[in-house]
Amino acid sequence: MDQPTEPPPNKPLRTATHPPLPLNPLKRIPLLRTATHHADPEPTLPLRQSRHHPSSSIHPQAAEAHQQPDTNASVFFIGNATTLLSHGRVRLLTDPNFLHHGEHVHLGPGVTAMRRTDPAVPDLNSMPPVDAILLSHYHEDHFDKGVEGALGRGVPIVTTPHAKGCLEAVGFERVSGLGTWEGMFMPVEGEDSQGKRSEAVRVTAMPGKHFPPGPLTAVNELLGAVPPTNGWLVELGWVEREEGEEGFETGYRIYISGDTLFVDELREIPERLRGDKINLMLVHLGGTTIPGPRMPLLMVTMDAAQGVQLIRLVDPDVTVPIHFDDYDVFCSSLDEFKEEVHAAGLGDRVVYLDRGDEYRFTVRKTA
Repeated sequence: MDQPTEPPPNKPLRTATHPPLPLNPLKRIPLLRTATHHADPEPTLPLRQSRHHPSSSIHPQAAEAHQQPDTNASVFFIGNATTLLSHGRVRLLTDPNFLHHGEHVHLGPGVTAMRRTDPAVPDLNSMPPVDAILLSHYHEDHFDKGVEGALGRGVPIVTTPHAKGCLEAVGFERVSGLGTWEGMFMPVEGEDSQGKRSEAVRVTAMPGKHFPPGPLTAVNELLGAVPPTNGWLVELGWVEREEGEEGFETGYRIYISGDTLFVDELREIPERLRGDKINLMLVHLGGTTIPGPRMPLLMVTMDAAQGVQLIRLVDPDVTVPIHFDDYDVFCSSLDEFKEEVHAAGLGDRVVYLDRGDEYRFTVRKTA
């Protein structure tokens, strides 16, 4: 079992902080670039079922959340790596991809993939308004060409430095590029019922690599065939308006792995967290192969066994697998992950969502 080590003093969680990105749910930018205002009434998500914490016997914090029925936050699974994170009035959309069964994406020189499923939400036009987008990397199965063409150019996007350059080149105006271990604070503005106390979000870019160290990494960096990728630490919490980021209180931590293999860089995550608990992990699985299952020369995302390795390393209260069967380049099935989870004795710490399901939880308040 992978055990976190005591962090050296020169490894803070964040190595740099970008300027704040204020969010105002009362003045959201329309998702569609052709829209001048939001639909009235706004679209609602096609919710199938809500899931909750699978056990109250693992960690005291988990037990507290499990016993509190009035949850105030959720993650809604749309498909592939596309989810909607909601915290009070705040909505963050991850890796928007709304292609349907039979449609194709381009993933690199000579590499295409066909979608095998339909998303729970058919298109951007059917999405409720969001405050910002978290884009792990500039790959079409995470940001398809339809989304790129239709998305409003003023919608805030937080992504990698590489993707920032690509998006700005096609006209996007509010893109922030976070390098690994760099952070950004998102205070919420506008009137609410909390008085001076308001929701806030802090995002930190986490390590991720499509390739293990070696010659292939060097070749890819030279050719730029597969783009660099981020994971994310999303801290949901509360802030006193006049205090700013220094007054931020974390009430819930979500780690999103992004498209990565289980590489040594991931071992820094528990080191830099310094004992702070991950409440929820969204893990990208699938064992994505290049150029595809018929010629599996190279795997570029975690398979089932690596996913369980990551659970042991990060030790989250709950893990939700995503990115596991939507495209035909995936070689490691969700059933294989379930078998690995069962063999590891971790079954009561994993929640499985179908497209259209949500996982509900509580962002705690200390005051």
